[in-house]
Amino acid sequence: MVALDLTYRVRVRSRRRINDFVNGFVRLGEYVTFVLRAVAAVPYTLVHYRKHVLAQIAEVTFGNKSLLSGGGTMGIVLAMSLAAAMMLGVETYRGLQLVGMTNLSGMLSAIANTRELAPVVVAIALAAKVGTGFTAQIGAMRISDEIAALDVMAIRSIPFLATTRMIAAMVCILPIYMIGLLSSYIATRLVVVWYNGESSGTYDYFFHLALTPADLVYSATKAVVFAAIVTLVHCSYGYFASGGPEGVGQAAGRALRTSILAIGIFDVIFTFGLWGLVPQVPGMGI
Repeated sequence: MVALDLTYRVRVRSRRRINDFVNGFVRLGEYVTFVLRAVAAVPYTLVHYRKHVLAQIAEVTFGNKSLLSGGGTMGIVLAMSLAAAMMLGVETYRGLQLVGMTNLSGMLSAIANTRELAPVVVAIALAAKVGTGFTAQIGAMRISDEIAALDVMAIRSIPFLATTRMIAAMVCILPIYMIGLLSSYIATRLVVVWYNGESSGTYDYFFHLALTPADLVYSATKAVVFAAIVTLVHCSYGYFASGGPEGVGQAAGRALRTSILAIGIFDVIFTFGLWGLVPQVPGMGI
């Protein structure tokens, strides 16, 4: 009897693990299909739901999930950019001081702030401030059967709910990204020039030598793509939410973790893809 009972338990556990594995793949397929359908529906959305796109832009820009109004995401990005850029300036100056090359602080500021710091900071702020709101909105619609009602009324729910928000986030992210990038430049310069007493002329020379228009375009491209990724991740978690209000809250937390992980992964991919495995510094011959 003991042997039979033990065999039965092993079979049950094995079946449960296999079912969990299969269900995980099914869920992954649902999310991938959701993302592909949302991206493919961009032309359809701009033609049929352009009024809703404009409404989402207005809501994201000036509404409760504001990107541009005071105290909204702009304040978060500004604070995060200042703190991160100050630490970048401190560690950059200390590291270069060890090898007697502090005059290159401006070059490292131009490269690090433009290529990595500004796009990542604005994407994380977007995920925390706006993305979680998207998850809560769509998740509430899912558990109250509003999404099913849209499908019954022949309204394509994914373009109407996800694609419109993705377009709005991609449009609204550029102004806040520019503000974050500018504040990063200012904060790093203050730390190196004002606090550590480095020559302002030397700092500015190497800063402008390393900063190119191509870097700015690539950096802005990263920010826009990150906005699309964050929006799609949060909308997908809200779209497939279940379990009532508690399930919506759990979906928002999982979406935030997933979007931050996706930002890190795609940041590495885009850095290598745009600047190469061995990046070159303009004007330095290296």
